[in-house]
Amino acid sequence: MTGAVSLIVAVPAAVVGAAGFGLASAAQQRATHEVPMTATLNPRLLVDLVRHRWWLIGLVATVLALAMQLVALAFGPLAVVQPLLVTGVVFAGVFAALLHRRAPDRWVVLGGLVTAAGLAAFLLLARPSTPAQGGRLDVTASPAFLVVLVVVVVGCLVYASLTSHSTRVLALALTTGVLFGITAALMKSVTSAVRAGLGELATSPALYAACVVGPVGFLLSQNTFQQGRLVSPSVAIITSADPVVSVFAGIAWLGEDLETSGPAIAGQVVAGLVVLAGIAAVTLRGEVLLRRGDAPEDAAVWEKPSSADPGTRPPTDRGR
Repeated sequence: MTGAVSLIVAVPAAVVGAAGFGLASAAQQRATHEVPMTATLNPRLLVDLVRHRWWLIGLVATVLALAMQLVALAFGPLAVVQPLLVTGVVFAGVFAALLHRRAPDRWVVLGGLVTAAGLAAFLLLARPSTPAQGGRLDVTASPAFLVVLVVVVVGCLVYASLTSHSTRVLALALTTGVLFGITAALMKSVTSAVRAGLGELATSPALYAACVVGPVGFLLSQNTFQQGRLVSPSVAIITSADPVVSVFAGIAWLGEDLETSGPAIAGQVVAGLVVLAGIAAVTLRGEVLLRRGDAPEDAAVWEKPSSADPGTRPPTDRGR
């Protein structure tokens, strides 16, 4: 299959996956605010959530989004698929509004358009390519990158455990994004193993690593949604860190390449800044709406279990 045809499959699949992740984030954030507060990485949270209607809807959306992500990764390189998934922050804001029967804010939509423009420019300039050997995972190719990821994850978790400041939610979101990015790289390797046969899949270390890293990242994402007051900042950080980590993982461990000429790199940097500006606009606008009492997420914040439920923390105690 030619590169152009592969992108025709990969790009729409990635966008649909982003929409699914956006819906899942909005639904799950609402659900986490309606169950008792739990400690970070405590599986009890999932036990409470599994009986919640909105969380189950979010779970179905997540499964469908993951399926689309797998399709996208099977046909396109990480450097194409993962930047597209960053648009999930826009979809999350839109779905948060729709879930609470409010029209999406025009500034949120504008921020989404800016993000999309930056992504289009990035894809045009980066011209990413998948190695001919099919993307075999080799962590030993860049152990320094693995060390950096471990330091970031451990550092953020320690910081979040030592402070009650609202920035702890940002640290949890960053950790979640890193784990999701690693999972994406592992999934890319798994898809290559699937095409090589069941024997190759059964002996693939990436499969077993993904079975550990993926669920841990998912649980941490639920902690992040529960401990944060707004969905947009958390999703913005998660969906920004995820592609950054996965793109560098693709380069470091899977042998993927980007266009590295001077003008191309400069253009990629500018495009990346445009994407970040769009995400920042969505995030800051969400905070403004929350202060005015107009944020779509505000409805989720104030809908909580009855006071008879033990361990429930008032919504005003949540970080941003």
